[in-house]
Amino acid sequence: MSETPENTLQYRFDGPEDAPVLILGPSLGTTWHMWDRQIPDLTRTWRVLRFDLPGHGGAPAHPTDSVQALGDRLLATLDEIGVRRFGYAGCAFGGAIGADLALRHPQRVASLALIAASPRFGTADEFRQRGVIVRTNGLEPVSRTSPERWFTPGFAAAQPAITEWAVQMVRTTDPGCYIAACEALAAFDIRADLGRIGVPTLVLVGSEDQVTGPAEARTLVAGIPDARLAVVPGASHLAPVEQPGAVTDLLVHHFSTAWTEAHAAIAAPPLVPVIAPSSEVRGPVAEIAPLEAQAGPGGRPDPYDAGLKVRREVLGDAHVDQALGNSDAFSGDFQDLITRYAWGEVWARPGLERRMRSAVTLTALVSGGHLDELAFHTRAALRNGLTPDEIKEILLQAAVYCGVPAANSAFKVAQTVIREETTPRE
Repeated sequence: MSETPENTLQYRFDGPEDAPVLILGPSLGTTWHMWDRQIPDLTRTWRVLRFDLPGHGGAPAHPTDSVQALGDRLLATLDEIGVRRFGYAGCAFGGAIGADLALRHPQRVASLALIAASPRFGTADEFRQRGVIVRTNGLEPVSRTSPERWFTPGFAAAQPAITEWAVQMVRTTDPGCYIAACEALAAFDIRADLGRIGVPTLVLVGSEDQVTGPAEARTLVAGIPDARLAVVPGASHLAPVEQPGAVTDLLVHHFSTAWTEAHAAIAAPPLVPVIAPSSEVRGPVAEIAPLEAQAGPGGRPDPYDAGLKVRREVLGDAHVDQALGNSDAFSGDFQDLITRYAWGEVWARPGLERRMRSAVTLTALVSGGHLDELAFHTRAALRNGLTPDEIKEILLQAAVYCGVPAANSAFKVAQTVIREETTPRE
């Protein structure tokens, strides 16, 4: 096991040192042990590297709220140990990391396997809602329901030890890192980029997967130019655990045939760390460049796109879609105004973190008696990281300075929203 500074990941190696490297990426809430039953067969041919997500499996709790940042941490880890080129197989969240690496660093990924993966995992609202549940209730509700998401009912009933192992994996994960991972999945969407994945890709899915099932797998295969589909009968979301033999055989066949002469560099001994050329750098400049091309009044960048992005992240896609969908010739200019200036100019400013902006907004809404807006901004405050206890304290403070009647109405509204948002879904 490695030492893990904040910019790298906890990992372990298995297999011969002179073999080509195959990386196995875990799903959210699991550890590298989800791959234990693949290791004996895979290490006959490859040097297998498994890693843990931050805060998972005892890994240091350095939260990361984007898939790209996790991919960068993995590359930093590989650079540190001298691995330049590799095959990659990832399950669910681990698959998202692999797809991102294939898009941003195609020269490093020789071949790819995406298991229980999707170009977009559900909706952003669903994952931010899960983050609210965990922030309020801890991981216990999520851990109790993990077996039904991961396994078929028959397997869960017949394998109580594995079922309990699954519960314990989630239960012992760092909550802050789990919430950050939910934020990463909320923002992950590569549907428009699938055609740029240029490596041989196996898309593998359990036939009974109710989380990211065959429909999502077919979307990946339809979009990735060199992809083929494998459906594993009798398996749900964690197919490597539930049907280890079938998954192992498919991985062995794919990586044995995909690493052709065109990818001969994979078989070379690990290289010394290589610094990525400047063209590969992804940072704030790359993020804001598209906005600079769209000038608004007076030559300033048009804040609409940035505002819409922030508005969706804070209020949720469903709320924003409804607001924009209900606009017409009479109200459309108003929706445009608040997107540009409330969200693009003010909420997008770097001076305050979003938790603080939510606290200020709640207080202002109590003062003005704007109860409809208070409801959806209470929901937004939870998603921005305020806890129910913190919201209670904000409303108590507002009662002193804004008036008891105003705070009384605000407590009723906020209490209803908090109950809706923090009650675990069964």
